[in-house]
Amino acid sequence: MTDALSKLLATRDWVMADGATGTNLFNMGLSSGDAPEFWNVDEPDNIRALYRGAVDAGSDIFLTNTFGGNASRLKLHGAQGRVHELNRVGAALGREIADAAGRTVVVAGSVGPTGEIMAPMGTLTHEIAVEMFHEQAEGLKEGGADVLWVETISAPEEFRAAAEAARLADMPWCGTMSFDTAGRTMMGVTSADLATLVEKLPNPPLAFGANCGVGSSDLLRTVLGFFAQGSERPVIAKGNAGIPKYKDGAIHYDGTPELMGDYAVLARDAGVRIIGGCCGTMPEHLRAMRHALETRPKGVRPSLEDISGQLGAFSSASDGTGDDSGAPRRERRRGR
Repeated sequence: MTDALSKLLATRDWVMADGATGTNLFNMGLSSGDAPEFWNVDEPDNIRALYRGAVDAGSDIFLTNTFGGNASRLKLHGAQGRVHELNRVGAALGREIADAAGRTVVVAGSVGPTGEIMAPMGTLTHEIAVEMFHEQAEGLKEGGADVLWVETISAPEEFRAAAEAARLADMPWCGTMSFDTAGRTMMGVTSADLATLVEKLPNPPLAFGANCGVGSSDLLRTVLGFFAQGSERPVIAKGNAGIPKYKDGAIHYDGTPELMGDYAVLARDAGVRIIGGCCGTMPEHLRAMRHALETRPKGVRPSLEDISGQLGAFSSASDGTGDDSGAPRRERRRGR
């Protein structure tokens, strides 16, 4: 184990990842519909502030501002020719912040979905998807990313393409899918499916798991599904800070820092090794998560009743795997 993330995992029972990228950037003035990746070049101080906010709040890993940095997504902004540049600069700014942290901090090169439908259902071929992801990976590698972080994927074909791109770039990688509807991804993948897929890859990720989705309750139910498959590979949980609500012309997430602290402890007790937040997770949430992880004693693996009792109702009775026992529905708790 020579890469930075593996070294960290070898010395710690858990490590903390970062929170939201988009939510934080919108709070800094990013306009809806604009490509966040442009800010790597146009507003570098804001991106430094984004990264530094996560590090100062206690994150051991933070993701680069490159989620939509593939040619397909950037083409929507006429910037498909800037893939390498925007990813390289996004990673280089991260490297700068991590190296100044005074402790080991992992720079994870964020690689989001292409936004296209993979063949045979769609027109995006495996070869073209690999090429897109590889181009992005090479930019992140040159900028100094420690690991590729493939996230919010819904199709197994796209997950496989990203895995091959990581191999071509000779980069360690992690991968998460987003489970939205009744414990399944948009393309129907269940927690059991992902746990099986990961172990069949020629170059499996260092860690795998779930990010985003409906809410922290559902995400932890998915996590328990990974462990039910007997997976011993490190698991990632990056749940949203509550449920989005439309208020005063903007989207707000209702999860309090206290709630996210509870979520982080439940994730750790479930066996998750890499714990972070996704949409709506701000530095104040991260600080509460870090404090809870460091001060609350390790407990037994939580049941579904434990999860729903502390974090609120599941969005559906089913987790997608057929095992729906102990999945009570109740009102969401927004904090004491």
